[in-house]
Parts: sequence; structure tokens; C-alpha cells
Amino acid sequence: MWKQFKTFATKGNVLDLSIAVVIGGAFGKIIESLVDDIVMPIVGLLMGGVNLQALHVQFTLGKGTVYIQYGAFLQSAVDFFIITFAIFLFLKVILKLKGESKGQVQFQKETTDQILGDIRDIIKEQSENKGGIKKSPIIHIQEHKEKTANDSNR
Repeated sequence: MWKQFKTFATKGNVLDLSIAVVIGGAFGKIIESLVDDIVMPIVGLLMGGVNLQALHVQFTLGKGTVYIQYGAFLQSAVDFFIITFAIFLFLKVILKLKGESKGQVQFQKETTDQILGDIRDIIKEQSENKGGIKKSPIIHIQEHKEKTANDSNR
């Protein structure tokens, strides 16, 4: 059981996820501080010195009073949008770097006609080589794709 756990825990995906969670938590604190300590005070100053965090609406019914803290909600919304935008930019950079390191291999999407043509060619090859060794259709399709790719590269 320990061996299975060790294998599971040392897989790349599990380690990547755990590192992402730790970095994400730290990143969230940085963004929260950016919004709370830099962005929102500037926005409040531009709005006439208003502390957006303290904005609220008060409702009183009988002896009960309720405060709706919409300023805190606005601050959380700004946090969310800044974090989302920062993650978007980070992912764009990572994906661009991954694409460059792999030589930006692009695959063509095959149409139904191309696939049917491949199947037709495979059936034709099989009927011509009746005495030959039978291979699985998947192997035939893969070999046919490689052959046509090599032919088109010439």
C-alpha cells in the first residue's frame, strides 16, 4: 500500500497540482494586498475620498437593522477580475513558451472525406494482399497516415 501511495504521490500531475495550490494561495494574497492597499484607495480617492470598503446600505425594520456591505462586495469583485486577468496572462506566456519549445507542431484536422478515403485505401490494400499478414485496422490506418504524410512532404 505504501508503494502504491508513493507511486501516486510522485507522479508529475500530483506534484504539479500541489505546487500550483501553494503558489496560487500565495499569489492570491499578493493580489488581495494589491487591490486592498493600492487599487481601491486610488479608486476611492478618484471618487472623492470615499472608502469603498465601508460602503453599505442600511435597512431598518422595527427594532432590527441590517447592513448590506456592497463596498466589500465591490472589493471582492475587483480582486476576482484582477486575479483572473493575471492568471490569463500567465497562462498565455506559459502556453507560448510550451509552443516554442515543441517547435509549434500543428495538426491538421481531418475531414470525413479524408477519413473515408483512408479507409477505402486500406480496404483496397487488404484486397490486393489477400495472402499477406492480417493487421488490425488501427495499425493500417496509422501506417496509411504515415505513408500519405511522407508522400505529401516530398
